[in-house]
Amino acid sequence: MKLYDGAPRDELGVSESIGFMLIFTLVIVGIGLVTLYGYPILLQQQVNADNRIMEKNLIVLQNDIKSIIFKTVPYKETSLKVGGGSLMVYNTIFSPTSSSFRIKDSGSLDITFHPGQLQYESIKAQQVITIENGAVLSRPMYLNGSFMLAEPRWFSDVDPITSKTTTVIPLIGMNSSIFMSQAGVGTIRMQLSNTSYTEISTPTLVNPVKVYYIKDPKNDFSVAWRNYFTNTLKWQENPSGSGIYTVPTTDTLIIKRYDIMVKSL
Repeated sequence: MKLYDGAPRDELGVSESIGFMLIFTLVIVGIGLVTLYGYPILLQQQVNADNRIMEKNLIVLQNDIKSIIFKTVPYKETSLKVGGGSLMVYNTIFSPTSSSFRIKDSGSLDITFHPGQLQYESIKAQQVITIENGAVLSRPMYLNGSFMLAEPRWFSDVDPITSKTTTVIPLIGMNSSIFMSQAGVGTIRMQLSNTSYTEISTPTLVNPVKVYYIKDPKNDFSVAWRNYFTNTLKWQENPSGSGIYTVPTTDTLIIKRYDIMVKSL
């Protein structure tokens, strides 16, 4: 029997079925393409956002440390969210093999300092951000190289009357009574625990004064410190790549040590 311009009865729903299958196929393919290409991009954007937020968070914590040290604020408390990784304290005492600084003149002055670190590590972003000796530093997790996000307060000053030079080197250590780690939302509490002050002038101070940055091979920020010493402070590295920096002739050297106690993360 023929109906509708001769179309057989068993072919009446063919066009509707084909249209549905085409639309359904396009929807599935679209979802697949979004899942295949779009979702990883969204995840990467979230990882990058978490990393940028943690850069800002550590600069905030650096400002808290400056307030404790230079503004004599006895205690600081900051709430923040740690996303995409974990924030840890590497103690100056419990981590003696980490990076260290050595200050030595040509006489009897010889001081070695382990600063410890307040460090964020993200496996997803493959990035490490840390506060080390008052500076905020960043490096790729499994590659060479590093850079400084925020500088410490090392400086030299020339007296306009006497023309004598004074060099000030603050040494800032991060401490905690136990190993601490944080992921998610938390509150970081810090306070100043100990301070010490060393001032030495010529002729007791024997120039040249040299600063050694002794890197931790597993956590190397030597490039960032090299750029700071040579570009910002204009100190010479000799020999090149050694991590030994010569301080320009100075009449007075002041070394201030501050120990920051992290009470909680």
